[in-house]
Amino acid sequence: MESEGKRAYRMGARAAALEATRARVVQAAAEVLASRWHDEVTLQHIADAAGVSVQTIVNHFGGKDGLFDAVADAVAAQTEINRQAPVGDVPAIVAALFADYERQGDANVLWIAQMDRVPAAGRAAAHARGLHRAWLERVFADRLPAEGPAREHALNLHYAATDIYLWKLWRRDLGMSREDAEQAMRDLVTAIDPRRDRRA
Repeated sequence: MESEGKRAYRMGARAAALEATRARVVQAAAEVLASRWHDEVTLQHIADAAGVSVQTIVNHFGGKDGLFDAVADAVAAQTEINRQAPVGDVPAIVAALFADYERQGDANVLWIAQMDRVPAAGRAAAHARGLHRAWLERVFADRLPAEGPAREHALNLHYAATDIYLWKLWRRDLGMSREDAEQAMRDLVTAIDPRRDRRA
């Protein structure tokens, strides 16, 4: 008869193996979806990349939309880790943001382009917008006005000055160097500091 200890160990090992498989599938899906349109990607593509069967993916995620949601959650969690910066330190804030955009920006832009016709992409984009806004409220807490229209206006300006499409414009469309693009964003963020008006 199997002891309680052995049973617990076996169950723990199985749970760990299932979690490792799930993480491997999510990572493979993130890599595939980073450069291909949702409609072009099949579960077989992802299964091949992850070294698992299609049925394994279905068992874990239910299908492609469920897997897309899991990828979006994983990317969001990693973004939270990557964007650590001291409150009010504009160079550090912009550097953290650019590090994230340089790593994941092209994939994010691709996902955003599909949000009107791919429900999972729409959910991911909406979630990302909420996270970005919350991040802006944290890192610029020293300069934002109190609650009210002035705060909303300041947040909207900071959102525009740090939006991923501005990164895309500078780095991809205009071919600016990362150094020049970061400097441009620092200049914008500094110029819209609401405290400048209060000090005038």
